[in-house]
Amino acid sequence: MEAQAQGLLETEPLQGRDDDAVASADYASMLSEEEKEELKAELVQLEDEITTLRQVLSAKERHLVEIKQKLGMNLMNELKQNFSRSWHDMQTTTAYKKTHETLSHAGQKATAAFSNVGTAISKKFGDMRNSPTFKSFEERVETTVTSLKTKVGGTNPGGGSFEEVLSSTAHASAQSSASGPRRAEEELQC
Repeated sequence: MEAQAQGLLETEPLQGRDDDAVASADYASMLSEEEKEELKAELVQLEDEITTLRQVLSAKERHLVEIKQKLGMNLMNELKQNFSRSWHDMQTTTAYKKTHETLSHAGQKATAAFSNVGTAISKKFGDMRNSPTFKSFEERVETTVTSLKTKVGGTNPGGGSFEEVLSSTAHASAQSSASGPRRAEEELQC
């Protein structure tokens, strides 16, 4: 377990120590033997303190994990909480607020532009429907439909409704297909 804790802790010396070592290298030649011994003793003591602190920190981290397990807090819950907290923190930043406002404004402008395009297209269709060419086409279609109703409707003076015309056409088709083979037989007998 201690090996895992050591893996979690930083074992590399701090960058500042290297800088201090370079700076103190110049002074090493100026130190007396007594001062060097004192510094070595202090160095050993500091290393022992650091080792002790690492062990205490490792024990505290294990205790933290045990408490979280007892409370039912697992890695997934922590990730969710961290994500929620990070998302909330990001939403409160001024950059996010400015971006949100800009995109919202752009969306409103796009909606207005699409609305204007739709209105323009509707107006063009309205203008086209009121044009003489379209009215002439509409009249031709009405004339054609009326003449078809009259031809299909037969004796009915008004030509009948569209539904009546369809049903009479379907009835006529059914009678002609049912009587079709008999007529062919009658023609062969004659």
